[in-house]
Amino acid sequence: MQKIKQNKELISYAIAMAILLLLLRLLEYKFLVLEYKVEIYAGIIAIIFLLIGIWVANKVTKPKVETVVVEKEVKIFQDNFSINTEAIETLKISSRELEVLQLMAKGLSNQEIADALFVSLHTIKTHNANLFEKLDVKRRTQAVEVAKKLQIITPTLA
Repeated sequence: MQKIKQNKELISYAIAMAILLLLLRLLEYKFLVLEYKVEIYAGIIAIIFLLIGIWVANKVTKPKVETVVVEKEVKIFQDNFSINTEAIETLKISSRELEVLQLMAKGLSNQEIADALFVSLHTIKTHNANLFEKLDVKRRTQAVEVAKKLQIITPTLA
């Protein structure tokens, strides 16, 4: 029975000390607020202006996304040539080189061929060099002439 009484006293002292500490903290807080109220208000105002400044900066400097539609003319060529596949296989001409040869036969410039096939001008020049080597020619007109003689490309009647 005596242990219970001692425990009750101990618990009541602990509660009293906790309440006393809480009151002291409250007084300390009130003292700080009264002592530094100008600094606290200035800090609150500074934080408000900081947030407003950030918001305004985001609104003013945010890039406006604008979609630009670029229309580019794409030439679509009809296939006016029939192809001799046996001659192509013996000369090992690739399908892309054959496309370049056909557009070359239609009289297009390197840049026009590059635009039509959506590749760079350098790529077309590389294909031309490969074609010239395979057909054993030095010029575009000779390449088209040899290709017609070998029946790699022949004009069809449309």
